[in-house]
Amino acid sequence: IIRGTRTPVRAIVENWRMGIAPEDIPTHLPHLTLAQVFDALSFFADYPDEITARIEQNRIPDELTES
Repeated sequence: IIRGTRTPVRAIVENWRMGIAPEDIPTHLPHLTLAQVFDALSFFADYPDEITARIEQNRIPDELTES
């Protein structure tokens, strides 16, 4: 969780993986500063396996999202 927010690091990483530039993430999550975004991405760089595991844990299975 990013300090002072309820936003998990995985939310930043997921935005970034969808192709959103770090500089644009605060546009989508306006309660975050650009520094917080880069800190989250830096944390991900240090702990990629842990964050990737959290992303997978929170992923909604495809069969539950298809119409």
